Amino acid sequence: MVGAVAVAAPLAAQVAQPVRFASDVFVERFIPGPGGRMSRVLERPDRLNPGDRVVFVVNWKADRGHDFTVTNPLPRTVAFQRSADGLEEVSIDGGRTWGTLEDLRVRDADGSMRHATPDDVTHVRWRVPARLALAGTGQFTYRGVVR
Repeated sequence: MVGAVAVAAPLAAQVAQPVRFASDVFVERFIPGPGGRMSRVLERPDRLNPGDRVVFVVNWKADRGHDFTVTNPLPRTVAFQRSADGLEEVSIDGGRTWGTLEDLRVRDADGSMRHATPDDVTHVRWRVPARLALAGTGQFTYRGVVR
């Protein structure tokens, strides 16, 4: 068993203005519901097992309407799947370079290049422009699968 996944604290790339974060992680389960339909349930995990689907939630609160960046390191025990909005950038090298998953390439052990996959993602980030920061609060969510 994998145990609990640590909630990676988001990092503000620009700290010139106060931005506060609250993060949480949930395990996503599907259970039979009324009429034979499946119902989606998000639960706080006590333990996680390989194959469990997890949802990370990052809430932010900004005091002023300035651009800022939210960066989340991905726990090594979780493979990135996707975000709710699809506006994220990802890193496959510990946060040194960024791009969309489709644009990033990885050099394999034999020297050949391949497109990056969700398993390669080490960090996820979102850029919050001033016009969105003016709202004062916001939320990003992304999914992963426990390895």
